[in-house]
Amino acid sequence: MNRGKYYLTTAIAYTSGKPHIGNSYEIVMADAIARYKRQQGYDVFFQTGTDEHGQKIEEKAKAAGITPKEFVDNVSDIIKDICKTLNISYDKFIRTTDADHEKQVQKMFKRFYDQGDIYKGSYKGMYCTPCESFWTESQLVDGKCPDCGREVTPAEEEAYFFKMSKYADRLIDYINTHPEFIQPVSRKNEMMNNFLLPGLQDLCVSRTSFKWGIPVDFDDKHVVYVWLDALSNYITGIGYDAEGNSTEQYKKLWPADLHLIGKDIIRFHTIYWPIFLMALGEPLPKQVFGHPWLLQGGEKMSKSRGNVIYADDLADMFGVDAVRYFVLHEMPYENDGTITWDLVVERFNSDLANIIGNLVNRTISMSNKYFGGVVTKTGVTDAVDEDLKAVVCATRDKAQARMDDMHVADALSEVLSLFRRCNKYIDETEPWVLAKDEAKKDRLAEVMYNLTESICIGANLLIPYMPETAGRILAQMNAEERNFDDLDKYGLYESGAKVTDKPEILFARLDLKEVMAKVEEIQAAQRAEYERENGIVAEADEEVIDIDKKPEITYDDFAKLQFRVGKIIKCEEVPKSKKLLCSQVKIGSEVKQIVSGIKQYYSAEEMVGKKVMVLTNLKPATLAGVVSEGMLLCAEDAEGNLALLTPEKDMPSGAEIC
Repeated sequence: MNRGKYYLTTAIAYTSGKPHIGNSYEIVMADAIARYKRQQGYDVFFQTGTDEHGQKIEEKAKAAGITPKEFVDNVSDIIKDICKTLNISYDKFIRTTDADHEKQVQKMFKRFYDQGDIYKGSYKGMYCTPCESFWTESQLVDGKCPDCGREVTPAEEEAYFFKMSKYADRLIDYINTHPEFIQPVSRKNEMMNNFLLPGLQDLCVSRTSFKWGIPVDFDDKHVVYVWLDALSNYITGIGYDAEGNSTEQYKKLWPADLHLIGKDIIRFHTIYWPIFLMALGEPLPKQVFGHPWLLQGGEKMSKSRGNVIYADDLADMFGVDAVRYFVLHEMPYENDGTITWDLVVERFNSDLANIIGNLVNRTISMSNKYFGGVVTKTGVTDAVDEDLKAVVCATRDKAQARMDDMHVADALSEVLSLFRRCNKYIDETEPWVLAKDEAKKDRLAEVMYNLTESICIGANLLIPYMPETAGRILAQMNAEERNFDDLDKYGLYESGAKVTDKPEILFARLDLKEVMAKVEEIQAAQRAEYERENGIVAEADEEVIDIDKKPEITYDDFAKLQFRVGKIIKCEEVPKSKKLLCSQVKIGSEVKQIVSGIKQYYSAEEMVGKKVMVLTNLKPATLAGVVSEGMLLCAEDAEGNLALLTPEKDMPSGAEIC
């Protein structure tokens, strides 16, 4: 059944480097939606691609000693490889260096200028190179970029500006009358309250301080600024022409049914992009969904830390469908999700190996053991069968409802619940007990039929999320993929069909220690790569010390400790002690008395005036008859020599160490 067209896009990936799994999540979610819509009968067109211009890329290419085009060619190939690894079924991969895209961007820029939407001026503000964004002082957060938190630098240059305010009221009205346009609702409220209602500033749409961009063809000092260039890919990729000669494909597909993007770029897609479209006289996309982030254990991924998780490393370790399952299942609708290696292992073993893999293997094995693999419907039913059938037949519509409102994780959970119910059915019917009684052979056959049929329906529903696994299950069951409209019907598996006589293990349980040993190798390689890229070379004769590791603690354990900078204002030797010095340490507005075993390394006189690092909330103790109210932090070498830890830069007394 053809339900009409469905045009879906992701944000195009910026080619500054290899994307980590947090970036790759979006393409997997989009692929699941595309496959789901195809399964429903929609004529789907799924577009993704790469954003390849800008100052950051120009700088990275220069550092690498290659041209910007060579640099983006390399990274674009890496991103395509990631898509291939993750089994992404896109229909079009657009690059903003494609000649037809560049030509249309120039046409659009000229049209905007001729219409009076663009004017020449100059820009003075704070510039964030990674985000390629200008900010006013008032927009900064703690003096840094409000989007990414990085350093900004002052910049001033001649630029063309787009008159955002000209279309602001029209956009506000559109958003108010189209509640489905921006999702989730919290993203809509953010855009309205923080940007639109206070009043839009005109947008800088060209740059002169770098050359790696699409030239403004009527003013060759300028290149088109990244957002006008990048956002227009959604229409240039399907045949839009700014002079009115758009292709039939464009007329068929536009407006897009869904722009799937990260929450960090929601402003560009729900304010700038709609206004550009209004200026072109084109309809707006039906929906922009700003998904949350996938974070690495709650912290930022960094090569220097060695904690970046890449899709290909995950796929090598767990298999492609396991990676797809995890990122889809663990991402909430609105709040950020978390990924760690041990959490992936936990989900792999509990959900995939136990619930799905074990169920399929047990069912096929029992069919072979009891009936030579032949699955027969006998009609010998029991009350427990009806509950199983009710759960199985209701799953399609439950999952559909969740997919239709973009709760992809919840939709996948509904499918998993079907397999979980099948496992419960095995416990309820106990086929191994039925097999002992010849009189119950027909009942046993019906039980095996119900399990096989239920698994086949579940496998069909699993196709958008785990297509390879779904295909392997159906192949083992000797079953074909079904029409979506039939997935709420029970009993379509052909009675008398034969399952495979050699069931394969879909997901073999993993040993966490073995996985983490491999992870350590991956992380060590990342750190080494980071050091090579940044010219960090350890001296050959540098002395190092390895010590026994203490048990891991949680952040909550660490947070109980308070470290501050102190200034020693007085120091005396402790009477009758060969090791102890007693220091009066000013920490903020209070003075603490701290006894330390450092007399062998420091005299009392040289201690006075030092800025030191202090553990301030250590329970007081008495040493050699003197009360100590904290601890001075020291480093110790292999021979036991001590050195006080001091701030690398001058810090005020009382400053917190964090």
